[in-house]
Amino acid sequence: QVQLVESGGGLVRAGGSLRLSCTASGDTYAMGWFRQVPGKEREFVASISQGGTRTVYADSEKGRFTISRDSAKNTMYLKMNDLKSEDTAVYYCASRLVNIVGGDVQKWDHWGKGTQVTVSS
Repeated sequence: QVQLVESGGGLVRAGGSLRLSCTASGDTYAMGWFRQVPGKEREFVASISQGGTRTVYADSEKGRFTISRDSAKNTMYLKMNDLKSEDTAVYYCASRLVNIVGGDVQKWDHWGKGTQVTVSS
């Protein structure tokens, strides 16, 4: 059974940066980040293949967010720069049992409990 634990969330001012981490136990293939605000559906942020050679980003995050992973540590990261108030959300780590990246929430197999990111304006 895969377990995912996120860390690194917090309160930051607009324009600032944060780096989220997701440490996995068990076998992971593609991994990804999603986020959700109360009353809205969970939305895709970025995903990365097992070897880190393929990445996909949501259009709103391109150029500001960078996804990466360290296979030796079984850890995935999300570096977020130039944060905006609309980035405020709970950020979730997810993994798939196949090495296919993408943003369809329904296709991800395991989820972490989330970490809160709050961006003050």
